Amino acid sequence: MNNEYLQSAIKQFEYYKMLGEKTFEQLTDDQLFWQANVESNSIAVIVKHLSGNMLSRWTDLLTTDGEKPWRNRDAEFNNDMISRSDMLNCWNEGWQTLLDALYALQPGDLEKIIYIRNQGHSVLEAINRQLAHYPYHIGQIVFIGKKLAGQWTSLSIPRGKSVGYNTDKFSKPKRRQHFTDEILSDGKQNDDTATGK
Repeated sequence: MNNEYLQSAIKQFEYYKMLGEKTFEQLTDDQLFWQANVESNSIAVIVKHLSGNMLSRWTDLLTTDGEKPWRNRDAEFNNDMISRSDMLNCWNEGWQTLLDALYALQPGDLEKIIYIRNQGHSVLEAINRQLAHYPYHIGQIVFIGKKLAGQWTSLSIPRGKSVGYNTDKFSKPKRRQHFTDEILSDGKQNDDTATGK
């Protein structure tokens, strides 16, 4: 059961990573740094915050507090990145740290107690905490992207296409499958574009 949970969590994180990257692809460089007002975050700032959180939480996950002394959380909200490539490097570094940590976990690790700001969590609870936190920010990225993009390509079932989508799904036999399996296999074809490689 614990191994199944880990695999499911990894797929969920990869799915939200893909949603962010499919949003970046639809925007100009200037749009990545756009702010609605001084209190709002640009997509680039949200990326900085996500990456800072990921680096802090997932580096040495089992042995050190998730709020590292070297983290400067306040600086994550400065809109001071200057290029798409800087933003993507920041994004990729955070996600790589997260995914490396998750792939290194053994099922028995999920019950171990780790600390975030001296508050104890099981590893499973810590994963769930970030499975709520990161999609919250990815949703902000997608919302801003939809507002700014001249021509938006839907990241889910497009408007008016639900009946056809459901017809296709119900035409196939019942099977045990994670909901992201087909989506992620399609998304990986565009990875080089999303990561700027």
